Amino acid sequence: MTGARDRVLDAYESLLLEQGPSGATLDAVAAAAEVSKGGLLYHFGSKDALAGGLLERLRERSTRDAELMRSDPDGPVAYYLRTSVPGAASPAGLTRTYLATLRIADASGTAAREVLARVDADGLAALREEITDPVLAWLVQLVGDGLYLRTLTGAPLTGDVSVEELRSKLRSLLAASA
Repeated sequence: MTGARDRVLDAYESLLLEQGPSGATLDAVAAAAEVSKGGLLYHFGSKDALAGGLLERLRERSTRDAELMRSDPDGPVAYYLRTSVPGAASPAGLTRTYLATLRIADASGTAAREVLARVDADGLAALREEITDPVLAWLVQLVGDGLYLRTLTGAPLTGDVSVEELRSKLRSLLAASA
């Protein structure tokens, strides 16, 4: 069973994704989490503390996601691209938390941007364990970032190229550079 703290963070994420920061008031979060406002304030004493809880969750999920990338039988590149595809999700829950954090990045100042930069660095470090060329590793990360952006905006994958063809082409490029 999910504890009240996790339910509050889940509700906060949902409201950020569905309504943006203006819809994620303390009252709305408490109602969505099915806790009293006092219960919410017990876990997070302010809206800033709630945002801080989201950032802490993102750091934890990023660490777990990087571990999963490193241990994936198909390798970090396959894992990264597979979980960056619109509609896909990281088994660590990173995708949803990352997208929710993007919604508060401007409002929460440097704290959110610093955590997002750390998440990106974690992912790049895991990719670098498979890809020794730093430029190629960054290109793979940028492709994944583009797929993430499509997730955020709801834009469909278009054109005549499937995600599997994209992965295959990247694998060919990586093999040719080795």
